[in-house]
Amino acid sequence: MLIKSFKINKKILFIFIIVIFLLTSIILFYSFANESEDSSNNENNENETKKNFIKWVDFNVTSEALNLTAKLDIDSHKNNDSIKYNWIELLAYLACKNSGNFKNFKQSDLNNLVKKIKEGETISDLSQNLKFYDYYYESYSAVLGNFIGNYGVETTNEDGSKSLKEDYGLKAFLPIAKKYSFSHYDDFGNSRSYGFKRTHLGNDLMGSIGTPIIAVESGVIEHLGWNQYGGWRIGIRSFDTKRYYYYAHLRKNHPYAEGIEEGKVIKAGDVIGYLGMTGYSVKENVNNINVPHLHFGMQLIFDESQVDSPNEIWINVYEIIEFLKQHRSEVYMNKKETKDYIRKYDFYEDAIFE
Repeated sequence: MLIKSFKINKKILFIFIIVIFLLTSIILFYSFANESEDSSNNENNENETKKNFIKWVDFNVTSEALNLTAKLDIDSHKNNDSIKYNWIELLAYLACKNSGNFKNFKQSDLNNLVKKIKEGETISDLSQNLKFYDYYYESYSAVLGNFIGNYGVETTNEDGSKSLKEDYGLKAFLPIAKKYSFSHYDDFGNSRSYGFKRTHLGNDLMGSIGTPIIAVESGVIEHLGWNQYGGWRIGIRSFDTKRYYYYAHLRKNHPYAEGIEEGKVIKAGDVIGYLGMTGYSVKENVNNINVPHLHFGMQLIFDESQVDSPNEIWINVYEIIEFLKQHRSEVYMNKKETKDYIRKYDFYEDAIFE
């Protein structure tokens, strides 16, 4: 009886082990499958997030539209009106109405929009059924995001002393210093042949050698030095990282203003360098540009994968230059021996002190 009982128990034990093995295998299989699915979902979500940024912007807002919407924004804030306009919202709405083509812009379109807002409708109400409103708002915010706002500027009092005045308005400056002449035309997309056939991704501002070059917006110097295409050049990234400003063909021998170096914080309106004609050479400090000018460009960055890649977004800044003619930084020579210039009136904004 003992032997028989032992044999039966042995069989039961064997069956029990098999059942446990099968159950464990099933549990492990489903656990692995779920982990794989979660991992796949996470990877898909990450890939979707990576893909979910703007890949292209065709900025063709006219200086007329920029001036009109900026005035509405600035005046409504300065006067502390009950309705305060946001010029980027206005421009995004107008872009939807004109399919992004501001060649069709009429002031009456803006007047009708303002009338609706004064009658109680909001931009949210008016834009909720506009398919591309969010795209235009994000795109134009990337271009113009820090051009208008609160700032402090140094002013001269009647007794000759200086004081800081707080204000609201245009914070971006023309890249050519006040009282210096220049000329330009809409040359974005024109053909260039040095090195390889390509298109011109900026606006050339023709002027005299040594003309002080101004930082359009506050930011951090990201690139400095020689580039065979741009000669002596400076690259400045805005604080919100959305805009990269490119200033090229600076002066031979003395291209930069005193104290300019990579990593330095620059204020809007600061002197950063001097107009020249360097570039088109692998050898440094060579004048191979035919006509003295500043090449000025703006790159939009919605994702860091767009930096130094075939996916760069450069916009046409011609109309922006026309718009910024109203706001120029006044400078003076502070060192005669080196012919260095600095700004006459200092400028402050919160981002610099954060």
